[in-house]
Amino acid sequence: MIKNFLKKLGLIFKDIKLAHSLFALPFALLAAFLAKNGAPSLREFFWILAAMAGARSGAMAFNRLVDASLDSRNPRTAARALPTGAVRKIEVGIFIIISYALLVWAASRLNRLCLYLSPAAIAWVSFYSLTKRFTRLSHFVLGMSLGIAPMGAWLAIRGKFELAPFFISAAVLLWVAGFDILYSIQDIAFDRKEGLHSIPRFFSINNSLWMARALHSLAVLLLLGPYFLLQLGPLYLAGLAMISGLFIWEHRLISPDDLSRLDLAFFNMNGWISITFFIFGATDILVRR
Repeated sequence: MIKNFLKKLGLIFKDIKLAHSLFALPFALLAAFLAKNGAPSLREFFWILAAMAGARSGAMAFNRLVDASLDSRNPRTAARALPTGAVRKIEVGIFIIISYALLVWAASRLNRLCLYLSPAAIAWVSFYSLTKRFTRLSHFVLGMSLGIAPMGAWLAIRGKFELAPFFISAAVLLWVAGFDILYSIQDIAFDRKEGLHSIPRFFSINNSLWMARALHSLAVLLLLGPYFLLQLGPLYLAGLAMISGLFIWEHRLISPDDLSRLDLAFFNMNGWISITFFIFGATDILVRR
């Protein structure tokens, strides 16, 4: 029984791509470092991590649940656990409830404001899964779903809204929207067949690539906000220069005539972008302190 439970849990974690938490987590941790003006305590770090894990796991599992019928008709996703029957909907539903309960519990351990806002966070990250059915802005809804992570981490430390984390959250919003547009290119034919709304379906591959480039350029510019507001140092700027180079490299990997390296651009480069920026930004804070 335990072996079967662990097997199914492993299948769910595989489908929700737990490793992709690296996309937004470093930005959230950097926001926590900025709010603290140093390293968060182990307690703060643990509960921020728990809240993010609960939010992302619940949201991705909810996405897999509501998209199960679509996934079964898409050759790219037909082998996922729900379409193949490897796990049942009730099992994924229980996983979602536990994940969101973890978010609420973690929020309650941080401060009262985080607790009060946790239901709104759950509603928003779940709402994303429905948006591709009626709006081309679904990429931006996903972006905001991840973009609230830095603001949440800031609130976990400071317990109040301030201007600096809005720049980080806005940058993450545009960054995620950009790479989700890139990722959606591979599903153009399926989106057209199913009547789903995505930017690549309506605006062509070439225009979608240019839109992603513009969004990523704006994201880099927004990350200058905390530098001026919080009077950060040269290492922060060096990190910004590094991720600018990584963005350029990411976009050089793909073209309208060659999408063979799309997975490399999506999975590898975006992980390196977030980790690199966190290392430089956190180091800047610790050195100056």
